[in-house]
Amino acid sequence: MNEDVHLFIEYLQIEKNSSQHTIINYRNDIDDFVLFMKQQGINLFAAVSYVHVRHYLTLLHEKQYARRSVARKVSSLRSLYRFLLREDRVKQNPFSMASLPKKSHRLPKFFYKEELEELFKVSDMTKPLGQRNQALLELFYGTGIRVSECCQLSLKDVDMGIETILVKGKGRKERYVPIGSYAIEALERYLADGRPSLMKSKQHDMIFVNYRGEPLAQSGVRKVLRELIKKTSLTMHITPHMLRHTFATHLLNEGADLRAVQELLGHSNLTATQVYTHVTKDRLQHLYKTYHPRA
Repeated sequence: MNEDVHLFIEYLQIEKNSSQHTIINYRNDIDDFVLFMKQQGINLFAAVSYVHVRHYLTLLHEKQYARRSVARKVSSLRSLYRFLLREDRVKQNPFSMASLPKKSHRLPKFFYKEELEELFKVSDMTKPLGQRNQALLELFYGTGIRVSECCQLSLKDVDMGIETILVKGKGRKERYVPIGSYAIEALERYLADGRPSLMKSKQHDMIFVNYRGEPLAQSGVRKVLRELIKKTSLTMHITPHMLRHTFATHLLNEGADLRAVQELLGHSNLTATQVYTHVTKDRLQHLYKTYHPRA
């Protein structure tokens, strides 16, 4: 089994050009299933039948795994067996008949413009960390990038002249995203003043750094946002992805083309972007019920 898994991981890295994050998720899902196989006395992927798959899914249900997690595990293992079939290392794909649990359709949470205005006022712009925090906020809302993409940004990825950033997205796909005047102003202030003060003797070209001058990690970004929202009167939970949702929702509310928003977000499938049309419909319904005399 170890050889099968090793070959599959190589396939993901070389042929599929999958990101490290994706590969880690695949590996975790496969390791979880391998543990189940050992508990059942199964030593070969080829010995797994649909009955075993049903038993495994029942165990996941008993452990109260979320539907999204179960769907991801089934998808990972189905991909593994498709690869093993292609390489003639198994004779059947027992996961081909396993149905994916339907995902719950939760509308993405986003900020209203008035809420954002309050959030943008709390950073202390006289301090290096305040300048960094403001640049983070403006960049997230101004570009809709993911937190992983933000943490990978280097100095050479920003072109102030043409007002764009080069974003390295999922699956190592790259895209150019425009940045607005507010984000440019915040970035220029941070790069000219705040970042040099934080860097001290450190030598690297990552844009966002922590108080020690080291590259800012994703967990660090999330902590920064949590601390910022505590300084406001807002009570909701905040994440980098919530600012990404806000970016997309506000664009569509103002009449932006869905395909253009898809490209800006770096979605490979339009379906992933269409969820924001439900948000805008929800917003229109809210406005209608609030303001129409006979709603």
